[in-house]
Amino acid sequence: MIPRTTNELGWMLDDVLKVPEARHAILLSADGLLRAHSAHISVDDAERLAAGLSGLQSISRTTAEFCGSPEAPWRQTLVEFAHGFVFLVAAGEGAYLAVSTTEQVDMEAVTYRMHKLVDRLGRELTSPARQDTGSEA
Repeated sequence: MIPRTTNELGWMLDDVLKVPEARHAILLSADGLLRAHSAHISVDDAERLAAGLSGLQSISRTTAEFCGSPEAPWRQTLVEFAHGFVFLVAAGEGAYLAVSTTEQVDMEAVTYRMHKLVDRLGRELTSPARQDTGSEA
């Protein structure tokens, strides 16, 4: 069983939500594990969304050639829905920051605050690949 997040960085994610019309923020690893979540989203919802968002960033990365260069590094994905947006940005090696908003959000303000948070957290957001933790038989 994988232990649930201790959410030690959750309070820092709440800072992104100071932008009017921002709803929730989660920090996830490349393999879909929840690292942290903002205050007003349940752990169960955050874990489910972290798994889905890791797939979204993977799909985004594999479509880089559509922009002219398959080697171009992925930086951000934006998904628009009828009632809002999901922003997903790189947050260090193997880590991603996702924020959901309403449709009235100032998109520039959200992305600016997300990138400032990534800069501020630096190494805290790095999620190295998991190592084999199984015992040898």
